[in-house]
Amino acid sequence: MNIQKITFGNGCFWCTEAVFQSLKGVTSVTSGYMGGKVINPTYEQVCTGATGHAEVIHLEYDADVISFDELLLVFFKTHNPTTLNRQGNDVGTQYRSAIFYYNDEQKQASEAMIKTLTNEHVFDDPIVTEITPASEFYSAEDYHQNYFNDNPNKSYCAFVIQPKLNKFAKEFKDKIKPELL
Repeated sequence: MNIQKITFGNGCFWCTEAVFQSLKGVTSVTSGYMGGKVINPTYEQVCTGATGHAEVIHLEYDADVISFDELLLVFFKTHNPTTLNRQGNDVGTQYRSAIFYYNDEQKQASEAMIKTLTNEHVFDDPIVTEITPASEFYSAEDYHQNYFNDNPNKSYCAFVIQPKLNKFAKEFKDKIKPELL
């Protein structure tokens, strides 16, 4: 196994965690916070927008099974990277689109992907995703982990996360773990 890590900020971590958990080659997904100034922030603090943190998912993945470029495609196709500090009804710097990279190869691949998506006019508006070095990752509280799988009948899961997963499954069926199909 060739285990690598990456941290993505792409809106509410409840939604994004569920998407990335379903991918072949992703070995772990942890919801948390990165990119802020407060040590060990709480969810309530991050929600104010005052800590500077983004809601993120920290991934570990087997690069022999799924490539970093494939993860980037999923990242860009499962959120809106053109809205500054906003994903749908979620507004604030904590919902910003961000790639927190761990090495120069990830930085260069992220920049190249944005250039390609821009040149191919995949989005109508400019991509505003920040590409920044990873900083201290703080795991979110336990009740945020594995949220969709633990709470499938909650209204947010049924009306927000499930439709997002359905859309994702149509486009990336070949990347989804077979036991989830």
